[in-house]
Formats: sequence, structure tokens, C-alpha cells
Amino acid sequence: MKAKIIISTLALSLALTVNAQKKIAVSELPKESQQFLKQYFNHTSVDIAKKDAEHGEKGYEVILKDGTEVEFWKDGSYREVDGDDKPIPTEFIPKEIKDYVAKHYPNEKITHIDYGHKDLDVDLTNKIDLEFTKDGKILKDKKNKLE
Repeated sequence: MKAKIIISTLALSLALTVNAQKKIAVSELPKESQQFLKQYFNHTSVDIAKKDAEHGEKGYEVILKDGTEVEFWKDGSYREVDGDDKPIPTEFIPKEIKDYVAKHYPNEKITHIDYGHKDLDVDLTNKIDLEFTKDGKILKDKKNKLE
């Protein structure tokens, strides 16, 4: 009996996960998302685009052919860009953040930026994790003792 319950729970969980992400055509992304990809990631193309309802936040997830993942809010603005361990374009990143990284980490590149509900998380090629306010003021930098 317990095995049936466990199997049923796993099947339901898998079904919910599959329904949370639905593959879509790039043309189904909001115009702002399409423009963002064209402007900042014209060196590669979209491998997969999905409508994403994960974690109760409706939005979009795009995986590019170079492995970069870009998430968008439902209005089409970008929420997260993750290059894994490789640098991402920085033209869309606030100047204050780029200036901070250039001053304190001149040999490093930004590999990830994530707009949370209250702050901005930025990762660098040396695995340093920085946190900023949404207007670009540093909140956390373990290396430079701002925590």
C-alpha cells in the first residue's frame, strides 16, 4: 500500500513539473524578451524556449545554444542571466555594478546576474558571489568584508 502511495505521489509530482514548463516558439516570447535576446545574444541562437510557471512565478526560460540560460518575468523584462562558468554580456547590467566589479575585481568577469525580489545577485569567474541593491549599491562582498 505504501509503495502505491509513493509511486502515485512521484507520478503526480512529475506531471506537475512537466506542466509547469511548456515549450514555446521564440515568437511567443514577449516582444521585450525577443528584443533583449536579439540585442545582447546575437552571437548565438535559442535552443529551447519555455513558458515557466515554476515556484508560482509565471515567466519564461530560454536556453541558448551556447549554454547560457536567460529567464524573463511575465512582462518580458529579464530576471536572470546565467552563463554557468563563462562570462555573459554586460551591456544590460547596471553601470554601478560593472564599475564595482572593475574596481575590486579587475581580472574577473560576470558569469551570472539574478534579480531577486529584494536584491541583485552577481557571480564572478572566480566564484565570488556579490549582492547589490536594485539600484546598484553593494550589500555583500565576502572578500572585501562588507557582509
